[in-house]
Amino acid sequence: MSDRKYFGTDGVRGVVGGPIINPEFTLRLGYAAGQVLAQHHNPVRGRPTVVIGKDTRISGYMLESALEAGLSAAGVDVLLAGPVPTPAIAYLTRALRLAAGVVISASHNPYQDNGIKFFSAQGMKLADEIEERIEAVIDQPLGCADSEHLGRARRIDDASGRYIEFCKSTFPNELDLSGMKIVVDAAHGAAYQIAPHVFRELGAEVFPIGCQPDGFNINEGVGALHPEAMAAEVRARGAHVGIALDGDADRLLMVDETGRIYNGDELLYAIVRDRHAQSKVQGVVGTLMTNFGFEKAMNALGIEFERAKVGDRYVLESLVRKGWLFGGESSGHLLCLDRHTTGDGIIAALQVLTAMRRNGLSLSEAVGDLQMYPQEMVNVPLQPNTAWQDHPGLIQARERVERELNGRGRVLIRASGTEPKLRLMVEAEDLELARQSVRELVAVDLTKR
Repeated sequence: MSDRKYFGTDGVRGVVGGPIINPEFTLRLGYAAGQVLAQHHNPVRGRPTVVIGKDTRISGYMLESALEAGLSAAGVDVLLAGPVPTPAIAYLTRALRLAAGVVISASHNPYQDNGIKFFSAQGMKLADEIEERIEAVIDQPLGCADSEHLGRARRIDDASGRYIEFCKSTFPNELDLSGMKIVVDAAHGAAYQIAPHVFRELGAEVFPIGCQPDGFNINEGVGALHPEAMAAEVRARGAHVGIALDGDADRLLMVDETGRIYNGDELLYAIVRDRHAQSKVQGVVGTLMTNFGFEKAMNALGIEFERAKVGDRYVLESLVRKGWLFGGESSGHLLCLDRHTTGDGIIAALQVLTAMRRNGLSLSEAVGDLQMYPQEMVNVPLQPNTAWQDHPGLIQARERVERELNGRGRVLIRASGTEPKLRLMVEAEDLELARQSVRELVAVDLTKR
């Protein structure tokens, strides 16, 4: 992944008007993707077709048009879904038996950024080798198919309705949300029309916030990045629960009736504990940042636990490799592969609500006996080319701290991917022990060996 010129762990992303997210590059990306997808398409099934969805950023119109033109020039038909959540495109690609799906979104980033990511025909993130083949032809001269072979484009008028029904289908038929007051915060993003409908049609009284996008306010002061707005609305409305999504609705945070915020680890625990009581869960995948308390809770339930690198892409890869169904990140990307092929904030919320309604529990009770460990993290400057992994002083300090923790916590040391810093993190049974342990690690002088 690190050797790629354009694709990152979640497609192509950057500042609008920069070297990547601009009309010319997007046109080339569409043409390159169309060429590669056409090569993988079975001609017996007719012309390859791709669906394009987007969030509510003002730049989405421009990028959608450029992508459409590039794909059409490569002989690929295009379906335009308009503003819909990222996981909706994964669903539509699979349900409509399409060659691929494309999402124009920068997820939780501000409106000045945007991105483009692809889903395979199976509704999963595009395989590395396919992305690499697309990269290989992006910088080649732009071409165009003969007129008789150009792709056509049309809008899908019922994309939102199809996805709403799919979301509702993941909630048990014998349950409903009648009598529940729910605050739904769509972050002025892709789910602004869809999310309130899903919960309302299942019987809840819904109070929407973050559902007035203007092209510039996506993720601004609301949504999963700023759940305090949702928490305040829950308290003001006397609601039972609040649901906060991010700009493309693949990420979820929730609050209980007191306004207490629950992160991805806690919500995943509520889902897994309920599922495990219904039919045994074999294993769960978290990340390097998943709270140690979650790992201990899985051990207590007799469920295997594995850590992947940070990023929902890596969680999904581990789940597929292990043949497991449940995983997620502390940030709120949650995967329930028995319900969908990708992380989905609305569907994850419905699974938490299932655990609550099936057992007659509040959100705090559904999270139950999960004891989250206090976490202390310090960032220290890291000089270029510092070999911190085999630094004798750091190795000795880590070993000393782990002996002192003696199974009552864990140590995580990793370099930042965006800054010249080393992140030193300790989780322990009590905060003072975590702080003391971090102080021992910070005391190591990385400039001396």
